[in-house]
Amino acid sequence: MTVILELKPEIEERIKRKGAEKGLTVEAFIKTVIDAVVNHQSEKSFQETATIEEWDRALTDYINSFPQHPVLSDEAISRESIYREREDAQL
Repeated sequence: MTVILELKPEIEERIKRKGAEKGLTVEAFIKTVIDAVVNHQSEKSFQETATIEEWDRALTDYINSFPQHPVLSDEAISRESIYREREDAQL
């Protein structure tokens, strides 16, 4: 495919300079830029494409991936119960 572009002179100079920095002709440099843009759009990351619902589901799945620990009641971890167990062990 052949495409003709009318570029501002300053843009043309920047393209020439950037291409030369990479050892490419103007045409080759423009092809690499277009290829990168086209391929990047088809491979967007989760962060770029996820909806709020998808973020919420991902966060919930992440939280649920950790082992669940039993919730102890206040009675089970009271100061008195800790010292009572220690005193019973000493007797």
